[in-house]
Amino acid sequence: MNIGVKTSKGRIREINQDFYYISADSKYPLFIIADGMGGHKAGEVASKMAVEIIGSTLEKEMNNLKLEDEYIVKIIKRSIWKANEEIYKRSLEREECFGMGTTVTLAWDIKEKIYIGHVGDSRAYLLRNNELYQITEDHSLVEELIKNGSISREEAKNHPQKNVITRAVGTSREIHVDVIIKEKNKGDILLLCTDGLTNMLNDDEIKELLLDDDMQRACENLVDLSNDKGGFDNISVVAIKYM
Repeated sequence: MNIGVKTSKGRIREINQDFYYISADSKYPLFIIADGMGGHKAGEVASKMAVEIIGSTLEKEMNNLKLEDEYIVKIIKRSIWKANEEIYKRSLEREECFGMGTTVTLAWDIKEKIYIGHVGDSRAYLLRNNELYQITEDHSLVEELIKNGSISREEAKNHPQKNVITRAVGTSREIHVDVIIKEKNKGDILLLCTDGLTNMLNDDEIKELLLDDDMQRACENLVDLSNDKGGFDNISVVAIKYM
């Protein structure tokens, strides 16, 4: 397994409200990215809380993990629900944190499968056999408009409300969590990224830079190109190549 990671505040934002997490566990590696939102530093608080709560919750499960899809899906959802509850509670207790929230996209590598947990518009992609596939579905207003036929995917790229998300961790008492299961193949490349990357680069640009033997170099090049094209938001990427 070849792993790369890179985060940047971009060229416009004053602080970086993205956080990422890479577990030390080599048996069942866990990867998380989160893109916080909220005034002042509240978004940074939400995203940091999310990766820490989810990471520590799932790490505790690793020693006695039941290798059953239903069980793994359940504990992924529980970990995100726990983060949601604690972030929402903090937002009500502290005025400076009111309304904060975060996206969460995680990948848990267990045996021959990858379990993807997802809330928001950060994304997971799979590069397989020279084809790039978006695994997750954005929980966003423009995605809803595309699905109901109101706008085309091309029109969505420049839609004035493209950053409005319909689901986030910490903004309400209850939250629906997507979990997707993928079989992994030798040579697959998994990419987790925040929208600071995907708002700047198209799929072909992402694919071209991921086709690198070194995932750390690939991540650095993805972030550098996003910044070169404007860097309007925080940018975070985690890439994993299965050898």
